[in-house]
Amino acid sequence: MERQELEALLTLADELHFGRTAERLGVSAGRVSQIIRRLEHRVGAPLFERTSRRVILTPIGERLRDDLLPAHRMIEDALARAIAAGRGITGELRVGYSSSMAASLLLRTLASFRTSHPDCDVTIREIQLSDPYGPLRKGEVHLQVTELPVDEPDLTTGPPLFSSDRALLVSSGHALARRASVSLEDLADTTLLSIGGAVPPHWLDYHFPRRTPSGRPIPRGHAAIHWPEILYLVAAGEGVTLACVDAEPHHGHHGVTWIPVQERLPCTFAPIWAKQGASARVRAFVQMLGETARTHDTGWANVRPAAPGCTPRPGQEETPGHGE
Repeated sequence: MERQELEALLTLADELHFGRTAERLGVSAGRVSQIIRRLEHRVGAPLFERTSRRVILTPIGERLRDDLLPAHRMIEDALARAIAAGRGITGELRVGYSSSMAASLLLRTLASFRTSHPDCDVTIREIQLSDPYGPLRKGEVHLQVTELPVDEPDLTTGPPLFSSDRALLVSSGHALARRASVSLEDLADTTLLSIGGAVPPHWLDYHFPRRTPSGRPIPRGHAAIHWPEILYLVAAGEGVTLACVDAEPHHGHHGVTWIPVQERLPCTFAPIWAKQGASARVRAFVQMLGETARTHDTGWANVRPAAPGCTPRPGQEETPGHGE
């Protein structure tokens, strides 16, 4: 049986529509019909019943499909393993993430990547924002999806994946908690809590600005090492903080109110990796991350595919292919 016949039979059995089958195979609907007729002539019986309204498998067609599916999967798996080995996409790939939204995208990507590259063992782990690049530099992860901007000479930044709006987190007893939205100008009258640790100043100043848009200073409060600590301090009325609007379902905390910020202060996520660590595994996973981000619903109300340049990204190097 020719591969083209096998592909046409199994795809038509799945779609039960000549047009959609032709689109998936990259040929014309007439070509699909010709291949199926040739196969039916060889079998000596119809494999599909065709009417003006529908296409269905005959009992013989169902039996042939069921008998061929396991062999087809074996062929596809063997071919995928050979391609992966030829491209060096084997072994272990450790991927980090710094937010629940990045984890959501990674989990969607993992399913497709494992199917395409079954000999590559991929694991994921959370990266603390208090040490955003330490695990990458130590080789504990090969790649991570994190918040921009990244201005590190030893790291490469890939194309942006998605971007989210921002919210101000305040104590439920705070005067701002009754507002439908807030302005960054309101921060001049608050104490802004932020992340501490080995956080680059340019990153900190973007996500936790020191001045309002009009230039008024924003008082800084405690710099916490872990995100849950900030939530407890906000709930206790020790200050306010900024986060991605859509992180609330994952980081909602009793006594904390999330208020949309009026100004655009986008939190954009992108893959990053060590300049000396651009392996075939990393390149393949970055490419699939981009495809997943473009073609799948984020599942987050205020998250959108990122447009290049939507967040400051000094020193960026693209390759082809905060909800803190």
